[in-house]
Amino acid sequence: MTPDAELLRTSAVAEAVRRERLIVVLRRIAPRELLLNLVDELAAAGAAIFEITFDAPSAAADLRTCRGALAGATPERLVGAGTVRTAAALDAAIDAGADFAVSPLLDPPLIARSVSRGVPFLPGALTPTEIDAAWRAGATFVKVFPASSVGPGHLRELRGPLGEIELVPTGGIDATSAGAFLTAGAVAVGIGGALVNGDSAGRRAILDAVRDAGR
Repeated sequence: MTPDAELLRTSAVAEAVRRERLIVVLRRIAPRELLLNLVDELAAAGAAIFEITFDAPSAAADLRTCRGALAGATPERLVGAGTVRTAAALDAAIDAGADFAVSPLLDPPLIARSVSRGVPFLPGALTPTEIDAAWRAGATFVKVFPASSVGPGHLRELRGPLGEIELVPTGGIDATSAGAFLTAGAVAVGIGGALVNGDSAGRRAILDAVRDAGR
């Protein structure tokens, strides 16, 4: 653990994740007009933290465009990069202005590289051993993935022996399970498909569920 990693855990980005409790995961949304319309709708409904997955050639340009569209919003909106699996993808994301980076896997050198560039990093992990290793390597938060495969009970049990580690479950979470994961001890949840594929009413229901769990 480095001093830089500790500082990132108390950074403005980390505090925003704790406050908002929701990361909107946007995977391969095309054309870009559709992506911007979705971001605009969700931001108007109260979503504040967005993740553009870096598994498409347009990812860096999409991230820049979303950052531009949200610039000047009050409260500030954050845009990070997801599905970061290589150093090249991480560098491209940071160069595009990513506020944070997320990976589906645990790769300590990627964590170290992100920390060295001053960008919070959320590696993916599932077992207690992986989660502890990710935290010790300098993760700002640990992404529990795939969360729907294990459920909120898994998170609740992890919080016992690993209580100091802040967890962000992601994968298959919807309006019904979001509140359960937060109640089980998640610092925030990452939600993609349920928001992207739902209608406006369904999206608002998810945002309401996250807000209600924080009361």
